[in-house]
Amino acid sequence: MARHSDSGRARLQRGAAAEALAAEYLSARGLKVLARNVRCKGGELDLLCRDGEVLVVVEVRQRTRHDYGGALASVTWRKRRKIIRATRCLLQTAPRWRNALLRFDVIGVQGLPEGAPDLVWVKDAFRAA
Repeated sequence: MARHSDSGRARLQRGAAAEALAAEYLSARGLKVLARNVRCKGGELDLLCRDGEVLVVVEVRQRTRHDYGGALASVTWRKRRKIIRATRCLLQTAPRWRNALLRFDVIGVQGLPEGAPDLVWVKDAFRAA
């Protein structure tokens, strides 16, 4: 069983709080949250939502500081590739979504989730090639 240091545990708790905040934010704006932390061979998807007929894969990034560009800048091409790979894996195992319109969004949570963080929602942040 993996053990986490106190700082690692705190980071995981902040990440979970940021995802909960993002899910609430999206729900208030009309998206239906279908699942959280969807794991498959390809990786993990933070939030899976529906916006009308569109399946929306949402990556939630939380940063307490603006160093290195902040939360949104942390979605690098490598991270996008992992998200796309995990989505492809999901679509292979969930036939009902196989032909769905698909969108990749990113929510940046800048600051501590339990404080008064800034949320930035980037719709259609990137595309699968």
